[in-house]
Amino acid sequence: MQHTAASQQPTPPFNAPAARRLREALGMAPGHVAYGMRASYGLAHITPETIIAWERGEAAPMASELTALAGALWCSPGELIGAPRTLREHRLALGLAPEDVAREAGVEIHAYLRMEETGEWRGNDRQSSALAGTLRLTPRAFSTVTGRDAPLTELLRSAATTRWQAYVRPLTRLVPVQRREAEDVLHEMHLEYQALMAATLSWGGGTSAESGDAGRDFLDRILDEFWSRIRNP
Repeated sequence: MQHTAASQQPTPPFNAPAARRLREALGMAPGHVAYGMRASYGLAHITPETIIAWERGEAAPMASELTALAGALWCSPGELIGAPRTLREHRLALGLAPEDVAREAGVEIHAYLRMEETGEWRGNDRQSSALAGTLRLTPRAFSTVTGRDAPLTELLRSAATTRWQAYVRPLTRLVPVQRREAEDVLHEMHLEYQALMAATLSWGGGTSAESGDAGRDFLDRILDEFWSRIRNP
């Protein structure tokens, strides 16, 4: 039954090489790890073959299995997780219970769990600040885990292609970036994009396909461009 329950949980991003490295550093065989997970965490379905499959990247542990594996390897769950991509994965990386994050952020537990499930953070400014502090989120990570990357991308594209000044306030309301720096970066990106598009016009009155492609590429990677230019979030 435990295996069935675990299999229904989302799989965190697992760092297989780290798991093997930690096990070998402790001088443990896969069987020792499997025994520890069975004996201390009641995961009767874990075998040495399970551990080997995880370390080879052929399978990955579920959330409860990851916690147990970290306990057996005397490490934090974060040491076994790749780059966190979601609100839930950031929480798991720090080994926090959802109740702890909900309490620190000042939201009801059922509401927090719903936001974890949907990936849409609906907290107010104070709650958002508390969430970022509790999960140690950078502004870019905060934007990603709260589902703001898509609207931010559209806002940045509009700022680059039209009147950038109109998008400063919406941007600072969307992500934690200082207004002055938002103005500087949006202006800079607007000028760069407009220069690329102006270069599409050749001296003979035609268009340059190469320059046009450069403009489209700039818009495609505009989210990365924006965060790479932010220095004081």
